[in-house]
Amino acid sequence: VLTRGQSGQHWFDISNKPERDAQIAGAMGDGGPVALGLALSQPDVKVVLFDSEGSLLMNLGVLATIADQKPENFYHILLDNGCYATTGGQPVPSSTEISYDGMAKNAGYPSTYLFDEIEEFAINIESILEETGPVFVSMKIAPEIENLPIDLRPVVKRRSRSQVIEELREELG
Repeated sequence: VLTRGQSGQHWFDISNKPERDAQIAGAMGDGGPVALGLALSQPDVKVVLFDSEGSLLMNLGVLATIADQKPENFYHILLDNGCYATTGGQPVPSSTEISYDGMAKNAGYPSTYLFDEIEEFAINIESILEETGPVFVSMKIAPEIENLPIDLRPVVKRRSRSQVIEELREELG
């Protein structure tokens, strides 16, 4: 399950089984509940949630809910870049102070991990995915966006509904 934002998009871009990926658009904070529902409804299938700290902060209660339900097939991977990349790179409040793995542990996840080096993560991820869930993994990553003042941000091309429909008609013939 891929949460809203860049972390989910990156996985979707490299996935070799996109038909099995559930990319969640919409409101931040909805990836955890969707992934939990999938894990509970399909107990014989490993469910991996690629989450972001901005999204998790919008629904912190999901940590307690996941821990309470104890889905043995649930793996929660948080990619923490310290900013709200989807909305322009604004810093996440207290981003250098928050311990997401500590929050998950205190909520009741039996196994939690924190990585700030990709090499260490790569060495350990296979054995982590063999553990009984729920498992929480927090991975510190570098942001790909700089928090620019609003007037210096790139302008997003806005199109009307009729323009989008016309472009689709042209593309599809």
